[in-house]
Amino acid sequence: MNREGQGPVSHESHTAERLRAGREAFELPDDAVYLNCANMAPRLRSVSIAGHSAVDAMAAPWSVAAGDWFAGTAALRRLFSGLIGAPERDAALVPSVSYGIALAARNLPLREGDNIVLIDREYPSNYYSWATAARQCGAQIRMATSSPGVSVTQTVLAAMDRRTAVVSVPQCRWTDGAFVDVVRIGEAARKHGAALVIDASQSLGAYPLDVAECRPDFLVSVGYKWLLGPYGLSYLYVDERWHAEGVPLEESWLHRAGSENFAALADYTDAYQPGAARFNQGESPQFYLQPMAIAALSQVSQWRPARIQQRLREWTDALCERAGSIGLAFPAADQRIGHMVGLRAGARPLPADLLEKLRSDGIHAAVRGESIRVSPHLHNGEADLQRLTDSLRKYTT
Repeated sequence: MNREGQGPVSHESHTAERLRAGREAFELPDDAVYLNCANMAPRLRSVSIAGHSAVDAMAAPWSVAAGDWFAGTAALRRLFSGLIGAPERDAALVPSVSYGIALAARNLPLREGDNIVLIDREYPSNYYSWATAARQCGAQIRMATSSPGVSVTQTVLAAMDRRTAVVSVPQCRWTDGAFVDVVRIGEAARKHGAALVIDASQSLGAYPLDVAECRPDFLVSVGYKWLLGPYGLSYLYVDERWHAEGVPLEESWLHRAGSENFAALADYTDAYQPGAARFNQGESPQFYLQPMAIAALSQVSQWRPARIQQRLREWTDALCERAGSIGLAFPAADQRIGHMVGLRAGARPLPADLLEKLRSDGIHAAVRGESIRVSPHLHNGEADLQRLTDSLRKYTT
């Protein structure tokens, strides 16, 4: 598998056809150029159908059988674990990334004088729990700060030392798509005896990730960005070494051994369901959201992250070529992920009203830090690429 995780390129016509049909799979008006999947994905038609069906089904609560309290959770754990090459027993459902990071911080050992390595200007959900944990035990937050010509991966590697207890990083930087090599970082973390935590929210679903390669202790991702699902359901991977003695954030009845037997729920037990199930959020069945999430993960699995990445890499490479012709700067191809790119105006600042001007042209992107963050998906084609280029030429030159 190459650095983009694509592996050997196959040209099966049925797979190519499924990818070409990408725009038809989404609920998007014809005139909208939506380029902000890193914020929130546009909704799949299949997700809408599943959501409406779930709302209708819950109008008849007497139709919910005992097994339904567990079936959706099991299906989602199975789909999520399949995407990351993990056993189903290592997967759990959580409501957010901040919940998953809080779980990791609660379970990973920290001592006074230890340090926790994060990337500079990390997304807040992957910062606050570590800052609190460090403050409580006398550890140090160490920010790996990038400098021109030095990759994010190199800065993280350089920040580690013998007192590093945790390295908590994304697979790409949220502001501009800068690539973070979690396989190399994981190898270095293990040499230092440090735990690896990955926030895969800005990559999972659009970029291949195999936990057998990067070997994280914990990995968490939201479900509503590149996993194309509803807001409010996220996914957690917990390495087997943390199962037996792991401490959950909640003590839900659903996650105790024997909870399938409703008649015996008052026969309290200290035993949990096997594997990472103890880490599930309370009310994990989520009867309204789970059918939508199942539809979303099923579509991502069918399209395959490696093929999604290949297609979006082609699109963002073409964007960078055109952006360069109008004086915009961007990370080198080997320093960025394929499904997101940050365009910069160089020494001059971006227009303060740039997003409003783009919206007036029917284009929806984002500004993060000093970058115009462009994050397409399979619904974006050549026409969108040209409209974005034309607008950027008008407003940034």
